[in-house]
Amino acid sequence: MSHSTADFEALKAKLKANWTTGDFGRIAKLNEAGAEAFMARRAIAPGSRVLDVACGTGNLSIPAARAGALVTGVDIANNLLEQARARAKSEGLDIRFDEGDAESLPYPDISFDRVVSMFGAMFAPRPERTAAELVRVCRPGGEIAMANWVPDSFVGEMFRLVASYVAAPPGVPAPSAWGEPDRVRERLSEGIADLKMTRCPFAFNLPFSVPETVEYYRLYFGPAQRAFASLPEDKQADLRRDLERLWSQYNTATDGTVSVKSEYLEVVAKRAS
Repeated sequence: MSHSTADFEALKAKLKANWTTGDFGRIAKLNEAGAEAFMARRAIAPGSRVLDVACGTGNLSIPAARAGALVTGVDIANNLLEQARARAKSEGLDIRFDEGDAESLPYPDISFDRVVSMFGAMFAPRPERTAAELVRVCRPGGEIAMANWVPDSFVGEMFRLVASYVAAPPGVPAPSAWGEPDRVRERLSEGIADLKMTRCPFAFNLPFSVPETVEYYRLYFGPAQRAFASLPEDKQADLRRDLERLWSQYNTATDGTVSVKSEYLEVVAKRAS
C-alpha cells in the first residue's frame, strides 16, 4: 500500500473516527461470551504477561486479568479505553490500558508472553506491519492468538455488502483477508515456529427484531453509523433494506428476535525461540 504521509494520516484519522463514533461498548457487550470462550482456550497462567491489541472495551483483557495475568490493553480509541478502565475498576482488576496503534505498538521487544487480538488488529490498514509488531513484542516461545472474521461467513457477507455502498480506501486490503489461512501464513511467516488455524463458530443473539437489530448497529456501531451518514437518504434506505434482508436470511430465531451464526478464524502462532 502506497500513500503520501498526508493521505495516510487522513486515513488513520478516518479509521480512528470509525471506532470513536457511536458507542461500541454496547456492541462489545454482545460479544463478551465469545471473547471469554476464546480466552478460556488460551489457558492463561497467573503472573504471565498478556497484551490485548485493539482491546476496545476490554473483552479479552478482563478474563485474562481474572485468571491472574499481568494485562496490558492497547487501542486507538480513547473513549473505548475509558470504558475498559471503568470495567476493570468495577471488578477490582489492575489492568493497564494505553492509547496506541497496532502498527506501531508502544512497547519494547519481547515484552509479553501472550499477544491476543479479537476482531481488532485485523482492521489495521497495513497487515504486514501489524503482523511484524505482534511478533516483535512477543517473547520467544510465546503465543500470538487472533480471532479474525472469515470472508465466507455472515460477517464477511456483511462487509462486502457495506463495501458495495461505501468503497474502502484504495490500496487497503479487506480486513477479512486475515480470515484466509493462506494470507495469514504469508503475514506470519517470519519469526514463527508453529502456526495453527481453526474455524470457530460465533453467535449473534439479540433480543430485537431484524429491523431493530439493523437500527441498533446503525446507532451504536461506529463504522455502520459513519457508512450510513456518508450516503444520501435514498441510498441509506437501500442499505438498510439490504442489511435487513441479509440478517433475515441468516436468522434462525422464530420468536421475533435474532439468532445468527457466523464464523471466525482462530489463529494461534508460536514465536520461534
